[in-house]
Amino acid sequence: MPYEIVTIPCLADNYAFLIGNADTREAAIVDVPDAAPINAELARRGWTLTTVLLTHHHWDHVDGLDDLTGREGLVVIGAQADALRLPPLSRAVGEGDTIDVLGAPAHIIDVSGHTLGHIAFHMPSLDAVFTADSLMALGCGRLFEGTPAQMFESLQKLQSLPEDTVVYSGHEYTATNAKFAATIEPGNSTLISRIDVTETARKAGTPTVPSSLRLERATNPFLRAHIPQIADHLGMSGASAVEVFTEVRKRRDNF
Repeated sequence: MPYEIVTIPCLADNYAFLIGNADTREAAIVDVPDAAPINAELARRGWTLTTVLLTHHHWDHVDGLDDLTGREGLVVIGAQADALRLPPLSRAVGEGDTIDVLGAPAHIIDVSGHTLGHIAFHMPSLDAVFTADSLMALGCGRLFEGTPAQMFESLQKLQSLPEDTVVYSGHEYTATNAKFAATIEPGNSTLISRIDVTETARKAGTPTVPSSLRLERATNPFLRAHIPQIADHLGMSGASAVEVFTEVRKRRDNF
């Protein structure tokens, strides 16, 4: 497969993701927190940026757009539902749409919750999903606009993807998320091992993003609200998964 995905740290704790096609030397970028590190990586690899994929309108995902190399010729793709708050779009998309990205299909998933109109890009031929601030490593985004039920539904969509899918999320929050996750499921041995790996990676300055959907299913408390032991631990035996999720999100906000 001629594709490569590069994780690019931006700002204090953001990530952008550069997708390159080795055959054509063309590239796409998922979110643009800051143009400088993206332009530098493009120059280093000799790739030509053609496409920008925007997940949502927050400034730390779009503010670098106008300073990208070759900005005038870029195709900018984002959510129709958020078009009024995004930079001007070349193409507006929504749930169920499929677009071509460098010759590979990308399926659009509405993952509202963090914001209304937040989308994810699932590229099955790359075993990749770009989730930004919806599903995150050991967490999920704060609910600035949506409801717990909306975010729960969004995460169920993502959780239904093949378990080998690699999750490219938008921030380096994993260490803090790990500390919180341990308060929700302290007896999870896979989580305990992941916490150790996360601490080692951060001490070395290594990104903990991306992660695998298989690992998120096994350790991320926001994907495990259906587990009876978690409900029991929270004193919510018999509660629905949505109710447990809502409580977990509330506790994370106050953590």
